[in-house]
Amino acid sequence: MATITYLQVENLSKAFGDKVLFEGITFSVLKDQKTALIAKNGTGKSTLLDIIGGKADADGGSVVFRNGLKIGYLQQDPVLNDSLTVRQQILSVSNQLAQVSARYEEALASGDHARIAAAQAEMDALGAWDYETDMRQILGKLRIDDLDQVIGTLSGGQKKRIALADVLIEHPDMLILDEPTNHLDTDMTEWLEKYLHDTRTTLLMVTHDRYFLDNVCDCIIEIEDNTTYTYAGNYAYYLRKREERIQNLSAAIDKANNLLRRESEWISRMPKARGGKAKYRIDSFYELKEFASRRIDNRKVDIATGTAHRLGNKVIDLKHISKSFDGRKLIDDFTYSFQKNDKIGICGVNGCGKSTLLNIIMGRLQPDAGVVEMGETVVPGYYQQTGIEYDENQRVIDIIKDIAEVVILGDGRKLSASQFLEYFLFPPKMQYTPVAKLSGGERRRLYLMTVLMQNPNLLILDEPTNDLDIITLNVLEDFLNAFSGCLIVVSHDRYFLDKVAEHLLVFEDGGNIRNFPGNYTVYLTQKEDEKQQERQTAPQPDEPSAPKKSDTHQSERRKKNFTYKLNLEYQQLEKEIAALETEKNEIESLLSGGTSDIAEITRLSQRMDALLAELDAKETRWLELEEIKESDEE
Repeated sequence: MATITYLQVENLSKAFGDKVLFEGITFSVLKDQKTALIAKNGTGKSTLLDIIGGKADADGGSVVFRNGLKIGYLQQDPVLNDSLTVRQQILSVSNQLAQVSARYEEALASGDHARIAAAQAEMDALGAWDYETDMRQILGKLRIDDLDQVIGTLSGGQKKRIALADVLIEHPDMLILDEPTNHLDTDMTEWLEKYLHDTRTTLLMVTHDRYFLDNVCDCIIEIEDNTTYTYAGNYAYYLRKREERIQNLSAAIDKANNLLRRESEWISRMPKARGGKAKYRIDSFYELKEFASRRIDNRKVDIATGTAHRLGNKVIDLKHISKSFDGRKLIDDFTYSFQKNDKIGICGVNGCGKSTLLNIIMGRLQPDAGVVEMGETVVPGYYQQTGIEYDENQRVIDIIKDIAEVVILGDGRKLSASQFLEYFLFPPKMQYTPVAKLSGGERRRLYLMTVLMQNPNLLILDEPTNDLDIITLNVLEDFLNAFSGCLIVVSHDRYFLDKVAEHLLVFEDGGNIRNFPGNYTVYLTQKEDEKQQERQTAPQPDEPSAPKKSDTHQSERRKKNFTYKLNLEYQQLEKEIAALETEKNEIESLLSGGTSDIAEITRLSQRMDALLAELDAKETRWLELEEIKESDEE
């Protein structure tokens, strides 16, 4: 079957002044392909999509779409008409079905029975009901409920969701999405992931959500040093093949350097009057010299671990905290004691109160009831979702120097402001760049620096993954895993939560906050188990011919692929089971030692009961995953 090219990008170049974003970029996207672009912050990913989406001009090169294609483009920061209502914005598209649906929606809103009947007849005649149903489903899943709100009164996150709904409702032949999961909570992200996976729409997107990449995309295009590398697989496949590519390139450079030494000796011995017979070898020498001088830019954001401030036993105690807004209870009688070395993830749907809880902890918002007690030795660092406003003309180095001329790292080393910037991939030339020329991701990285350089022992991060590239995210995760203070992080990035959070506080209905000991994947597994249990206990209609639920479950499990996400859960379970086994052995030793008093024996026995139940559940789940893994390997 012949492949059909939907998009061809040829030799595309773009610069802003003396800053070259990309040069000579070439790649293609095929029909039905779901492609993701991966590149470091500051390399112009959003600018590249703006050029492809017709929102910006290139300095050189071409962008060619297949004739007749309908394109839907979601910008990273979409521009909407602030004077329209949400309903008007959603229905302000040009296709006929949308216009008919718009008239039907307006008729419903008017309450005029004659208008409603006429609009229904028009919907029947054009078969627009599927369009209407799909539109309502998309709006519902993205929780766009009040269609009469004026766009200008909405937050940036709400506008992004409306713009996303706009492009999805249109059902274009090809979708171009720039960070579609930004401002989506985990429920919305999981719905969008499934929606895009199941649709036949061709996709080109930029995202930092690695589970999203893994579960949606079948092609990864990496842009590095103005060269594109195409990987025909998902994110897990890309990671493997990229490592192979770097190893092969490194070996080729080493081999070229060995050959260069021999050729250099030949060049130095060659008489200057040597004629044209050796010209080809001289030309090859200089080509070899250029290749051998290549450097593999595998730099990382080198963030020193540790903290310069000692943290005492008391960190933060929340006692019976409650908070409501406009009669809606966000937090209801919540009590929790944060400890040193805690790594707490906070999750829940948008608007549930996650940022409110952080602001209460930081004393920027007072609770309606309850008290917050912070330890005397606590030095907080608070990375807010909204970031901070910079003077657009201020230079990068001046922003850092305004905080400190010398930065003391957690291990006691002292760095100048310029050296500290280099740690964060701001080379000397870039340090004197005005903020106005920084990309969104570079601005977030700069903001992160201003928080971490104060060496906090309590680190509170509100959506830190937005606009950071995958390389920076990986290093930030490594830093947070080694961080010796108390970490509290709000994030909708499931991969990030799995990597850094060992304990979750989950916002549920009615202001209830669930205290869950485990990471996000373990929480999802337990949540699904609870749903299955509810379905099993609910009354079911008689279906004599239906197979047993257990048989169906076993069959589905055998068919399931051992995905990257399941592999992460599998590896996490192995670590947790090993830790529980160690704790079990320690308790058994204490109980058999004969040195514990009655109260201690009682406490240890109760813990042993809970530990055995937890161990049994985790081992059962591990065996299920082991079965899926073995089946997939066959």
